Parts: sequence; C-alpha cells; structure tokens
Amino acid sequence: MLVMVVVLSLIVSILAPLTQADGLTIKKTTAQSNQIVGNQILGGIPTRISWEATVGNDEQVKQITLVFPEGTTLGENANTKATVLDGTRRIESPQTFTISNEKTVIEFKEPVDSNLLILVEMFYVALPEESGAYTLTGSYIDATGKETKLAESPKIYVISPTAVDEITLWMDDQPFVKWWNSILFLKIFLNPQYLVAAVPALFFGWLRSLGLVLVGFPLAIPIGLCVSFLRMARFRVVRFFAAIYVNVIRGTPLFLQIYIAFFGLPLLGVKLDSYVLGILVLAMNSSAYLAEIFRAGIQSIHKGQFEASASLGMNAAQTMFHVILPQTVRRVIPTATSEFILLYKDTALLAAVGVMEQMMFAKSLVASTGNMTPYIVSAGYYLLVTLPLTKIIMEFEKKLAAAEGNSEPPSKKKNKRRLFGIGSIETLIPEKDEKIILAEEGASIKAPQESQTAGSQTGSQLISQGGSQTDNTSDTGPPYELIQDDTGER
Repeated sequence: MLVMVVVLSLIVSILAPLTQADGLTIKKTTAQSNQIVGNQILGGIPTRISWEATVGNDEQVKQITLVFPEGTTLGENANTKATVLDGTRRIESPQTFTISNEKTVIEFKEPVDSNLLILVEMFYVALPEESGAYTLTGSYIDATGKETKLAESPKIYVISPTAVDEITLWMDDQPFVKWWNSILFLKIFLNPQYLVAAVPALFFGWLRSLGLVLVGFPLAIPIGLCVSFLRMARFRVVRFFAAIYVNVIRGTPLFLQIYIAFFGLPLLGVKLDSYVLGILVLAMNSSAYLAEIFRAGIQSIHKGQFEASASLGMNAAQTMFHVILPQTVRRVIPTATSEFILLYKDTALLAAVGVMEQMMFAKSLVASTGNMTPYIVSAGYYLLVTLPLTKIIMEFEKKLAAAEGNSEPPSKKKNKRRLFGIGSIETLIPEKDEKIILAEEGASIKAPQESQTAGSQTGSQLISQGGSQTDNTSDTGPPYELIQDDTGER
C-alpha cells in the first residue's frame, strides 16, 4: 500500500510539474475602458490591462508569466511595466520584459520579497473582438527556480465594437479632425469624436425626459382647471385656499420643491419611485401656472355669452362646459403650449436628485470624458423639441388673431432702394394702385399728379372759368379732384 502511494506521487509530480500558486495571491485584474464615451471595454481595440498580486509569507518571486486569452493582439508601442509596492511606498525593482500576442514575461533582477504587492501593467493590448468574459492565466518562478501555476484571474468583460465606435476610431486618424481638435475651444466644446458618440448615448435620456413631460403635463391640466374654478368660486374661503396653493407654488423655485419632495417625503415614510415622484412634482408645479392661464382665459369671455346661455335655459354647468370652455381652450392653447415648453426644460432639474433623464446622462458623460461636448449635444436635443413648438405657437397666434378680426395689414411687397448711394434698404410699398374707384358713389378719384398730366389746363385758365375749381381744392379738403362720369352724376 505504501509503495502504491509513492508511485502515484511520482506520477503526479511528472505529469503535473506546475502546482497551484499558494505564495502569490491575485488581488484583481482590470482593463481600462477604451470607449470614447462610456465605461466598457471594447474587443479588438487596444487598452491597458492591470494585474495585481501579493507575495505570500516566506516566498520570493523571480519571474512572472501572464498568458493572454486566445485572439489577443498587440497595438503599436505595446509594452509591460511592473511596479513593486510596500503599502503606498514604491520599491525600486529593476526588471526586463518580453511581450507577444500570446503572453508577457517579467523577470526581476532581484527576487521580490514576501508581503509585497506586484502591479503589472500591460499597455496597448487588444482583447478578442467577440463579446464575453476573459481571464489571464500563467505561472511564476520563485527564488529557488521552482515554477508554480497561477490561479485564474478575475474576469474581464468585453463587448464587440459598435458602428459608432468604428466611426470614432476612424475619425481619430483624419487630418481635418486633428486640425479641428488643435483649437482648444473647439476641442473642449465641439469635439467631433465626442459629438458622434454622444448623440446615440443621450438618445435614451432624451426619450426619458419626453416621457416625464408627456405624462406630467396632461396630469397637470385637470388639476389646473379645477384650481381655476376654485379661484373663481363664490365662497371667499375656497378662493383663499386656492390662492394660497397657486401663490406658494408659483412663488417658490421648482428646484426647492423637488428637494422637499425627494428628501422630505422619505422622512415621513413615503417612498415612491424616483420617476413617479418626479412626474408628480412637475405636475403640481405646472398645475399652478395652468390654473392662472385657465382663469384668465375664462374671464376673457364676454359676459354676453353667459347671458345668452341663460336665456336659452342652460344652467351654469352647461354654460361652462358647452359654451365657455370651448372658446377658452382655443384662446389659451398658445400660452399652455409655452408652459409645456417650460416644463420640458425643467425636467433637467431632476438630475440634481439622481433621476436618470437627459441632463443626468449628459452629466455622466462629461464626468467620464472631461469634455463639454455632451452638454452641447444635450442642448441640441432640447432645441429639437422647443424650436418647432415655438414656431407652431406663433402660427397659431396669427390664425387666432385673424379669426377674431385682428388680422395683419395687407400683404406688402419689398422694393430695394439705394440710400445715399451706399447700400440698399428694403421699403414696404402697398400693392394697391394710387387710383381708388368708389363704386358706391359712381365716381372716380384721381391723384392730383394724374389729373395734372391728363389735363393741359393752366392756372390762369382755371381762374377764367369762374374759379369753381379753386373752391374744391381748399386747404381743408382732400387732395383729390372729382370727375363726373358718363351719367353726369358726381
């Protein structure tokens, strides 16, 4: 029996000369993010890999070999560096290294003593392109020349490059982009690579901001309408409390209201989802403004509408919902749309309490990149909503004014004239002729210039005719000459 045990031990020692590491404990293995915007590791793109291990008690390490996953490639200027640390103090440790697509080998001139930390950094190493979790393997040699197998390192998670990543990498090598980024202002605020990468990265934040306002604003409309009715109630007590609600909400910053809701309600034991609570705060704030908008719209309807409805036998509720409100809605649409735009912009305040919306996405990208370009992209997303709505409001106001009899002046054509021979200015000339025909009176009115060119009479001839014409051209009369028509009527 004893002989069999000895034989088995010899077989194991021959077939497995590498034993599991007991004297070198791996602490962690990480890779630096190589995304232009983001914190993930892209496969096939060079990055920096860090590997840390601690030398065990009564151990000394002479050489470390780290084997890369299959499919790893090296970029230009690939190299390896090992740093020996005693706590936070760096210890000089001369070394040599070799690196290839398969592995890197670090050999110390003097063995590294026990209880010291070894940090190995491998630069410009591209992990496999396929998405997955990868580990580093290898071995180490101690001061006696004994080789020991290393334990498997912690996993590094890699994703495949997207089309945006490919575009940004292509832009890195373009001469125009390099020239553009050589200008400090353009590099910080309008960096082309960050611009391309931030557009898709902020898209989902933009959708969340739209979702917040598209749910919050419709919720604020019925609340605001009810508060406007309370503001016009007969009872003074009801009007008093409605006025308090409106004045407190409108008189305090939305930022303060968000802080009170997100940090005050949990103290009372009320815990809601951050998005739900954000929607409620936005709706309550907007309802106070909409209440005043609705109240002003209702009170702008002429009292004759109420009297006419009463004469038809309609009660107050029927009058309000069938006569007054339809007219009010049409009048308040421009102002209510402006309130929608303000509420959409105010969703950015929710980033201060950690709600992941558009501004929070941009803030995270700026923090990870140190560049202001994501904020510029975020501004573009806001303008994508606000500018078209502003244009719609202007057009609607014009149509509303025309419908109520306040239409714009007649169309005018532009005529460019020289001013002092230096430049041209645009003057507005009415399209109407100088000749105006009054059909009701059956007479034609001509300007004095036309009458003077058409007739050849002089001033002396007019006087010889009895001076009747001179009476018609007094200083107080209009500068026109009346001409009889074919019927003889004036």
